[in-house]
Amino acid sequence: MTVAYLLGTAILLPILSGLFLLFFQGRLKNRGIKCTMIFLVMAVTVGLVVRLMLMEDCQFVLWKLTGTLDLLARVDNLTRLFAGMTVAAWTLGGIFAFEYMKHEENEDRYFGFYLIVMGVLIALDHAGNLITLYLFFEMMTLTSLPMVLHNLSHDAVMAGLKYLFYSIAGAFAALFGIFYLYAHGVGFFFQEGGVLQYLGASYHGGYEMTLFALMLMIAGFGTKAGMFPMHGWLPTAHPVAPAPASAVLSGIITKAGVLAIIRVVYYTVGADYIRGTWVQYTWMTLALITVFMGSMMAYKEQVLKKRLAYSTVSQVSYILFGLSVLNLEGLLGALSHFVFHSVVKNCLFLAAGAIIYKTGKTTVKELRGVGKEMPVTMWCFTLVSVTLVGIPPTSGFVSKWYLATGSLQSGMGVYTWIGPVILLLSAMLTAGYLLPVSIQAFFPGADYNYKELRKIEPGLLMIIPMLLFTAAAVLFGMFPGPFMNFLQSIAAGVL
Repeated sequence: MTVAYLLGTAILLPILSGLFLLFFQGRLKNRGIKCTMIFLVMAVTVGLVVRLMLMEDCQFVLWKLTGTLDLLARVDNLTRLFAGMTVAAWTLGGIFAFEYMKHEENEDRYFGFYLIVMGVLIALDHAGNLITLYLFFEMMTLTSLPMVLHNLSHDAVMAGLKYLFYSIAGAFAALFGIFYLYAHGVGFFFQEGGVLQYLGASYHGGYEMTLFALMLMIAGFGTKAGMFPMHGWLPTAHPVAPAPASAVLSGIITKAGVLAIIRVVYYTVGADYIRGTWVQYTWMTLALITVFMGSMMAYKEQVLKKRLAYSTVSQVSYILFGLSVLNLEGLLGALSHFVFHSVVKNCLFLAAGAIIYKTGKTTVKELRGVGKEMPVTMWCFTLVSVTLVGIPPTSGFVSKWYLATGSLQSGMGVYTWIGPVILLLSAMLTAGYLLPVSIQAFFPGADYNYKELRKIEPGLLMIIPMLLFTAAAVLFGMFPGPFMNFLQSIAAGVL
């Protein structure tokens, strides 16, 4: 079976299955059969992606748009990392949704778009040049929008419009940079270390104009990652979307912006091109502002899902900060935090969804004593919260160690120590907005009505995904060696 056939099937199978659900909504009356079909589609897609991950590195043309524009696909270690994380999180989120979506209307529509976005993300993860990346990036925005709009309330519609406008504005800013690079012979394919370093003197683009185009691309793609000042869509969209949609929006879709920035900086222009320039300092400044601001806003927020959304604003910019350091340690920290944050934030939003599903409680103050009623859910919430704070031996400690080390080794003057300081302040704020939730949940106090205590734990379809995410968050921290060796192979190839 060829690589092209495998990839094409992995992309089209969930997309066509999703379209089937959309066009034949309500035709499948037996919910059990329908959920089984959706699960089989996701399981087969996972198998196809795993098979792709075992193939040798390659790139090939998916489709010729014009005589000079090709949709190019690529298989390398970076695609393995992002595609593997995508299908794993998407499948577990889908399993969770089988039970959660029972209390939501328009279930077929939700699962239809859920499958379509899965296929689009697989295509995006395997994009082999800038135009392919851009097309699937925009398609991801359009197809994921209905998951934000799902309940069609006024708040959901306004949040969806905000998500759409911010995303398109960011993508259009990035498109200017793509136009400029293509006009000067760059962007037709990706190359470890950057295409520009191989062109050398043959590249005729203006230096300052190229830097401006790169900054637009970083800021534009950074919009999807929630980087200041284009972060506003994220805390608005997450609370109104169904909990499993919020989980993948935070854990996976925000990382599409991270993937795009990695492809631009490390595979198109090269880290050497922007190292020491105003672009690097501006990018690092915006990332650090976002880290601190997101933590502060999360600390103040009382609505649980919105608190987690502001947390995502902060934590994804940990990744952007690591990328902006432009050294090996920083890149290792960024890549590892991509995985660890995806695992943790998926679990946190699923736990929040389980609480909402079983109790209807949405604010932090209402969660007093919920750990007595839902102990498994709250233990998952607590363990991944400890991970996000960065307490050893959980995985969050590993990624933050590399991020701080990368900053201290960067030799960027005052930024050398400002980075670790802000990371530590953010970690303390993270402890301040997550751990009290668990403390109040498990230790509600002497005046709590223990006589009316009842166990209302959700079913296995909800519990199993949370347990798997929790186990991954802890085990990655306890046994990071093999995984970090894999990330080392990615980082060493581009620096």
